[in-house]
Amino acid sequence: MNQVFSSTEANYDAKAAVTPEIAANFSNFSFPGYISGMKRGSEDIALSNGLVPAGTLVDNNNDAKKAKVDKGQNNITPSRVVHLRNIPTEASEAEIIHLGMPFGRVTNVLVLKGKNQAFLEMAEESAAVAMVSYFTTCSAQLRGRTVYVQFSNHRELKTDQTHSNSNASAQAAIQAAQALNGQTVDTQGGPNTVLRVIVENMVYPVTLDVLYQIFSRVGQVLKIVTFTKNNTFQALIQYPDVVMAQAAKMNLDGQNIYNGCCTLRIEYSKLGTLNVKFNNDKSRDYTNPSLPSGEPGLDVSFSLGLQLPGAAALNTAALRLPGQTGAGCVLLVSNLSEETVTPDALFTLFGVYGDVQRVKILFNKKDTALIQMSEPQQAYLAQTHLDKVKLFGKQIRVMPSKHQGVQMPKEGQPDAGLTKDYSASPLHRFKKPGSKNYQNIYAPSATLHLSNIPPTVGEEEIKAAFAEAGFDVKAFKFFPKDHKMALIQLDSVDEAIVALIKMHNFQLSDASHLRVSFSKSTI
Repeated sequence: MNQVFSSTEANYDAKAAVTPEIAANFSNFSFPGYISGMKRGSEDIALSNGLVPAGTLVDNNNDAKKAKVDKGQNNITPSRVVHLRNIPTEASEAEIIHLGMPFGRVTNVLVLKGKNQAFLEMAEESAAVAMVSYFTTCSAQLRGRTVYVQFSNHRELKTDQTHSNSNASAQAAIQAAQALNGQTVDTQGGPNTVLRVIVENMVYPVTLDVLYQIFSRVGQVLKIVTFTKNNTFQALIQYPDVVMAQAAKMNLDGQNIYNGCCTLRIEYSKLGTLNVKFNNDKSRDYTNPSLPSGEPGLDVSFSLGLQLPGAAALNTAALRLPGQTGAGCVLLVSNLSEETVTPDALFTLFGVYGDVQRVKILFNKKDTALIQMSEPQQAYLAQTHLDKVKLFGKQIRVMPSKHQGVQMPKEGQPDAGLTKDYSASPLHRFKKPGSKNYQNIYAPSATLHLSNIPPTVGEEEIKAAFAEAGFDVKAFKFFPKDHKMALIQLDSVDEAIVALIKMHNFQLSDASHLRVSFSKSTI
């Protein structure tokens, strides 16, 4: 191998500035964990000024090394082959190719895992020049490690069957990259923009919105269709391009939505595109929000003229989604406003995401509380949506607790009403198994969804009730076909959170109490 690729590759000091178009194009491909921001540390400055032996780290204090590497850098001319160093051992070919894609078409890739190095061959030398120039002024990262980018001594990559680009994963990664750059790709059984997702061991309900939240972590989701086949919940998810779909499959296949259950099995669909007719709880086209809600339906365009394939026989280890920790029902909430927060306020806010059983504000640390949810997945949803939101002017932190339950105070133990049991509360939103409320769980927003409005109460009365409680109403709108529901928009997300706490269960008439939740819509 050393005869084919030298252990050191010179660093080319590109003088042409990177255009704003290239920078913008590059930012569009920044997937989580792939690219870092525009900071340029001392290591990057040292590298841009000279060559560092491959496989070694920069020593900024070693002037002798810098002098040595500076000596020969002017003898190197640009090449369409780019040399990447300090590659993480676990990095895949697809991740490496992502670094080059914004600058042009990638035609070959070679990964030397034992040496933490890789080579990318671009179709045009100008693309390689743009890439090296860009990474002279900002740092590239793969899986948290800074990757150093420079020109290779080699004019092209010549690889044989022993090299990594012969692997199926490398071929698939190159094929996906070429598809994104307008090349023709046979998608029958291979990488595609549409993924087929099968949810195994579905102990808890999985909704279209839950899938959207998860798959949006990787990139823009265009369309989702959910359905049940062979008593198994499945979905088709369409991304804008092949590489984004490939990144989703690579990152999410085999992971659990909730601890120990709801395992994602992902394969490429043989469908070329999804044509969604309705936006509802079964299907949604995020590029066309004006679609009617009608009866759930799907008209799929078979660009390849093929039927849905059977479930793939996957044997991937189940892993938690990033950020999902602990399997209990109890949450630890800190940085609360001691002067304002109450158990009832926490019950109402966290009750948006599950049925709160008990709340305990710690007697000796009143800015901290324990909240016990009915089920672990409800605790996870609450943590996901409420961690770092502002409540009564303070940014709260929400994390799993080591406790398995919240204990009521013993007789005679000082508590001052800081611990309350809500297990028999009539205000629980998810008492019924498979409740439709699971399909309407959204992050805090400035727009609130109001329901259970009696026919005798109009817009002005509702706005007056909010104003009397101290809230500035920016907009209000009844649902066109159902005046039992409405949207109300407040000044900010922070104000809407407090409004939900104060106005949920507000008595509108002798027999009607207002129901308030967060909305994904705006007015």
